Amino acid sequence: MAMQSSSSSFSYRFSNDLFLSFRGEDTRRSFTGNLYKALSDRGIHTFMDDKKIPRGDQITSGLEKEIEESRIFIIVLSKNYASSSFYLNELDYILKFIKGKGLLVLPVFYKVDPSDVRNHASSYGESLANHEKKFNADKETFKCNCWK
Repeated sequence: MAMQSSSSSFSYRFSNDLFLSFRGEDTRRSFTGNLYKALSDRGIHTFMDDKKIPRGDQITSGLEKEIEESRIFIIVLSKNYASSSFYLNELDYILKFIKGKGLLVLPVFYKVDPSDVRNHASSYGESLANHEKKFNADKETFKCNCWK
């Protein structure tokens, strides 16, 4: 009796071969738009949010579903990617979702030095410091309002 391979018992189907995470105003009309077209032309079903992101920090349940139905993720880290809490929340959701699933995440550093991202320097350092201040301020406000 032949043993069935473990991969054949994994029946989860992905709607998207690939999910593109990017800051639209930085790369939509250049690198990311061209990458999306090249992938699509080769038959790779790629999710690229082509709508303007609504104002706010939280990702939508529809976007969460697209992430959960993707098997490969390309994160286009551009100069202003980290300046938006929306994109940081999207990246956080992706990284939490893929943990332990063996899914692939590929970072692309678009006009950004990888060491700036790694060391939180330059525009990434400034953006992350601003998010940390906002987070701590929100935490303090929450703490104060809880006890009143």
